[in-house]
Amino acid sequence: KLAGCTLFITGASRGIGKAIALKAAKDGANIVIAAKTAEPHPTLPGTIYTAAAEIEAAGGKALPCIVNVREEQQIIHAVEKAVKTFGGIDILVNNASAISLTGTLETETKKVNLMMDVNVRGTYLTSKTCLPYLRKSRNPHILNLSPPMNLNPMWFKNHCAYTISKYGMSMCVLGMAEEFRGEVAVNALWPKTAIHTAAMDMLGGSGIEKQCRKTDILADAAYCILTKPKSFTGNFIIDEVLLREEGVKDFDVYAIAPGHPLMPDFFLD
Repeated sequence: KLAGCTLFITGASRGIGKAIALKAAKDGANIVIAAKTAEPHPTLPGTIYTAAAEIEAAGGKALPCIVNVREEQQIIHAVEKAVKTFGGIDILVNNASAISLTGTLETETKKVNLMMDVNVRGTYLTSKTCLPYLRKSRNPHILNLSPPMNLNPMWFKNHCAYTISKYGMSMCVLGMAEEFRGEVAVNALWPKTAIHTAAMDMLGGSGIEKQCRKTDILADAAYCILTKPKSFTGNFIIDEVLLREEGVKDFDVYAIAPGHPLMPDFFLD
């Protein structure tokens, strides 16, 4: 279903971004890996080049591009390179994200800047840069990895800056879905439970993985969304809810430790 489609995925060198890329690669999709890890990281696995090798092995075509979404010129250059290489862009996945689960007085200004720059500004600028090309596609989609907006104060009180930054991504969905209705589908996807990634290991410590699901659940949910017509737009989708609607019954396959209680994700009461 995604054969021949070109996906531009931010933060695709590891974790959720890479899982979505590999799922699309199985169809024979073209994947632009827009991420900043070109050299091996001391603690985090994978680079844009190791991700590219995995994508090619899975049946896709890969274009690794060094992109820090804080740098507009790097975004523009990668988008131009993608269009030159593959002829266009059909799908944008805004996955790159920064997190600091700290209170207002404990959050250093550089961390505030990082979260606002990557999560809100990076998502906005990457969408803005890709949109002229997306509008030329037959079935274009933007998918942001961001939560439904829940104004319960409990989601603000412990990590105000992070919450504002993630809701900024969700507000991009709200605005752009309406602005480009009929032209480009714009949706948000968020997990019901914690997902096991390198970031989760760093945040949760040892043993946290037993309370998590694999990135595969988000890859499967993203695939469902990205293969729908562009009239499917403006939705804030929870992975498990969508997959149940699609007929999935066995969610143990997504668990790191089947049967173990799962940790609910942020922003979902």
